Amino acid sequence: MTGVAWSAGLPVPNATEIVERSTQETTASWNQTPNYSFVERDAESKHDAAPSVKTYQVLQIDGSPYNRLMAISDQPLSTSGQQAEDRKLRDEILRRERESEHERAKRVDKYLKGRNQDLALLKGMIDAFEFKLIGREVINGRDCWVLDANPKPGYQPKNREMKVLTGMRGRFWVDQASGNWVKVQAQVFQTVSLAGFFAKVRPGTQFELEQAPIAGGVWAPKHFSTHVTASALGFINADSVDDETYSEYKPMPEALARLEAH
Repeated sequence: MTGVAWSAGLPVPNATEIVERSTQETTASWNQTPNYSFVERDAESKHDAAPSVKTYQVLQIDGSPYNRLMAISDQPLSTSGQQAEDRKLRDEILRRERESEHERAKRVDKYLKGRNQDLALLKGMIDAFEFKLIGREVINGRDCWVLDANPKPGYQPKNREMKVLTGMRGRFWVDQASGNWVKVQAQVFQTVSLAGFFAKVRPGTQFELEQAPIAGGVWAPKHFSTHVTASALGFINADSVDDETYSEYKPMPEALARLEAH
């Protein structure tokens, strides 16, 4: 691959050491990111249709996120639209303050379940793949180790979500200085059945994750894209593209203070 190369005279670490460190650093950052608000732009499309684009400010309020709509099709909301979103946010804050313990636990558990599934899938790649260090490359101004990842023979997925990893291969770019993932690319190269005949993920499905430092030693996503080629009941009918960008990370106290002053 163009751009991937070795530099003479520099020590070369063991691929396993790089992967283990990257897992630790990624998990540590993952645990810190709920302490930050950010702006998320989502562009979603299905069956090659024109994408639906919405931009949100994501705020962590009492244990789970709240998406405050900011723009549609990259056009900021009107003044009246912004005022309506402000009212919705205030109402939601008040509603959460008045929740019973059971209601709050149910809301937070739902959020944590999805979040933990995402982290488990990312960490699952470490168990599911064999890694080979292939060189160095500069990505987004960061000196990176480059590792290729292929399915590990005999890997047994722990659950249905992990099963897709058996038909995937990927490439990881790991920051040499911090050990964090700068970029991850993965693609499905063979059909994987998730629920027998009823749902299959097909070759062509791919995703890409890019990350960057946001504060101190904390790294967070800045771009995530997925292109899913799937089928149900034997017919290819669930194709979708989802492209998400993340920016303007701010500590939650600072973000809420700005909203209150607005």
